[in-house]
Amino acid sequence: MTTTTAEFRQARKQVRTFVAVWTFITFMMGVATFLAIAFTYRPNGDNDGDLNVALVANNSLGDPVVIPSLTPQPVTATATPQEVQPTQAVAVAQVLPTDLPTETPVPATPTATATTLPSLYTGFEAGIQVQYSLDFNQGNQDGLYSSVATDLGLGWVKHQVRWENLEAEKGVFDWSTLDLVMPSAQRFGIKMMLSVVTAPDWSREVGVNLEQHGPPANSQDFVNFVLEILKRYPNQVHAIEVWNEMNLDREWTSIGGLSAPNYVSLLRDTYNAVKAVDPGIVIISGALSPTGFDNGVNAIDDFRFTDLLIQAGVLDFSDCYGAHHNGINIPPSVRWNDAYQDNDAKFRGFWDTPHPSWSFRSTLEGYATRIRNAGKTTPLCVTEFGWAVSEDLEGVRPGFEFAADNTLAEQTQWIPEALTFMEDSGFVRLAFIWNFNYGPQAGYNFTNDNVPYSLIRPGYSFAGAYQAVKEWQIEHLQRAGQG
Repeated sequence: MTTTTAEFRQARKQVRTFVAVWTFITFMMGVATFLAIAFTYRPNGDNDGDLNVALVANNSLGDPVVIPSLTPQPVTATATPQEVQPTQAVAVAQVLPTDLPTETPVPATPTATATTLPSLYTGFEAGIQVQYSLDFNQGNQDGLYSSVATDLGLGWVKHQVRWENLEAEKGVFDWSTLDLVMPSAQRFGIKMMLSVVTAPDWSREVGVNLEQHGPPANSQDFVNFVLEILKRYPNQVHAIEVWNEMNLDREWTSIGGLSAPNYVSLLRDTYNAVKAVDPGIVIISGALSPTGFDNGVNAIDDFRFTDLLIQAGVLDFSDCYGAHHNGINIPPSVRWNDAYQDNDAKFRGFWDTPHPSWSFRSTLEGYATRIRNAGKTTPLCVTEFGWAVSEDLEGVRPGFEFAADNTLAEQTQWIPEALTFMEDSGFVRLAFIWNFNYGPQAGYNFTNDNVPYSLIRPGYSFAGAYQAVKEWQIEHLQRAGQG
């Protein structure tokens, strides 16, 4: 989702108030966390939520459905690239459960000494997307990441990099936002996943509609930009998501149309270039938008597009298959064809036009089935998931009526349930909660698509889901033997 200039200005006016309140909240939550752990926490070694996984391969289409995408807008300044050094390797699980049902590289030019890959990590890890401090105050940015690392206890953060803003003119870079967030993540020991999207106009195809986002005419321009990031921030990039929702024309407007082979060409070139510099960086394929709408022009059904991507070789050039799901108004354990009822729900898509795209679980299982049926063990990286809630906002924007059906109590329950499902599934490596703090950053404006998902709610209060995620992470680390 994009943030307009007016919304940004309005949000920035509220930053100073937010910073003061946020500092107090962070301090108090730290005290509360210490007391809670010291006096009330009792480790439980049991792995609750053992789910029976049976993947759904049915792809019957309902009426047009496009789950909202989430694309934050960074702010932009300039600096000079430095030499690259390899990051500490982050290994990717290559394991899928055995009981699931069946259903030409471009050479890189940079030179650097690559790290040695460790044994493949087979665990599950959770992270969260955080909007940077809009006042560009390093202390305030550190406060945000400190809350993620020391209070929530999460080890990963997702940050979206909009190429169009960072290299608006070819070869001229604005590093202001990354210069703010990257050192902060490093200070708190946070692993950073960068999702790189939106080509600048100068790089686009001749004659293409520049009013919509799309790929570059020459993939090497994208590759060069990614390599500049690695040069400037050595040892600080741990995963890269290559593009976003390329099964929608609003994200992949191209003379060649929506094209799995063209996307895989971009992915392949990026994968080979990054791995030549540092094989420890996890390359994630761009997550698709779950949708039942498929006219081949404006959108392609995500299951069908997954099949096309696999045919084009996506699994040969990615360590992780990217996925999105933003919950709609059903729990994470419910499959699209389950006999689930919610008679109070006003948004009736799940019931009136049944389709896998409504279901968090069915979407992830559908991807995993297709990967396994292709003879691969590539895991999923869920680069955004969450449940929108509007009960404490001033309204609901058109298209987000499902947010009015969800309560803060349901959000509190469903996010940890989703985390447990992914942890138990055996086919998810990373998952990023959407989102931490877009509420206050956007002035709690309900017309901003990002706000209903925020874990920081009006009055600068934490949603119940914040505490629930913190408690889930403590238990997760205990189960993993790291607590």
